[in-house]
Amino acid sequence: MDRLRDFDKIVYGRKENTDSLINYWIEYSNPLTWQFWVLVAILLVPLAILYIKIDKSKVFLIGFYGYSVHVFFTFIDVYGINSGYWHYPYQVFPALPSISLDTSMVPVAFMLVYQWTLNNHKNYYLYTIITAAIFAFILKPLLVSIDLFKMYGKINYFHLFIGYIAVLLIAKVITWLFLKLYNPTFSPKNRKE
Repeated sequence: MDRLRDFDKIVYGRKENTDSLINYWIEYSNPLTWQFWVLVAILLVPLAILYIKIDKSKVFLIGFYGYSVHVFFTFIDVYGINSGYWHYPYQVFPALPSISLDTSMVPVAFMLVYQWTLNNHKNYYLYTIITAAIFAFILKPLLVSIDLFKMYGKINYFHLFIGYIAVLLIAKVITWLFLKLYNPTFSPKNRKE
């Protein structure tokens, strides 16, 4: 019984923390702030670009890959937030701290890189590593400099870069696995993606 009482205290403490973050959002991150509108743009502009640029003949393949990037990037982001490694001081929705990046900018960028590597027969790994480096070593420092992203403790940009690489490898493997399950004769050498 003590165990469940301790668990209830933890859950209640977490709710209090969430309430504090919502109150912070109401005061500092609401639609009257420039940060809010930058995050809205980060959320909507990539989705509009994707709608225009996505290769309709490969929409399910690229969409599945992008969804995989989204899911696993969200897992890593939630882990980083819950572990106190980083957080987002400004948000579009207070309960979803990194929706602009996780749902839109990161998956869309990597979907378009994936599409480009498929359509131009380029090395997926090389170009996604370059894109991950741009996100980790250019975009994230920019977000830090304008206070849209904060890192805590010993976390650094190289750690973020490794997280991006892990997500991109997992997304590629899962996409390849589902292609293989869908078409048992599929092999990377004779792909018609």
